[in-house]
Amino acid sequence: MKIDPKNFYVNGKNYTIRSVVASDAEALSQLRVQIDGETENMDREKGEGFITITGFEQLIEEDSKSSRNLFLVSVVDQQIVGFSRCEGKNLKRYSHKVEFGVCILKDYWGYGMGKNLLKESISWADSNGIKTNMIFYSHPLMKMGVIFLQSDHN
Repeated sequence: MKIDPKNFYVNGKNYTIRSVVASDAEALSQLRVQIDGETENMDREKGEGFITITGFEQLIEEDSKSSRNLFLVSVVDQQIVGFSRCEGKNLKRYSHKVEFGVCILKDYWGYGMGKNLLKESISWADSNGIKTNMIFYSHPLMKMGVIFLQSDHN
């Protein structure tokens, strides 16, 4: 699934949140490894679960075609500095749920990128019949963000 790009200005930083495109695969492969090494808040250590450029190309293609998935990037000065991904299940009993993940380079924390990626994901979920209280997170810190955004959102 794709969304229209949105521009943000937060704490003196301009950035764009947009849907991922195939040409982002190489940058995403490198970025994911870098982010994993910057914080212990991720479920992986640096280099674990490595996704190749080809692997990202396949993910991007699949997500672009699926109404259950959303893959977004945060871009500053034409450089990808973060990304988020919602992945839905094709099982009927789980069709109203998605799993959400977000990654931002440490140098770009504090500009609302994670919050805005989550807001865009919630907006997409709402418009696609996915309950925002059913966005799963894989790290305990995400729970606070989900609760905060739901109270802002509703």
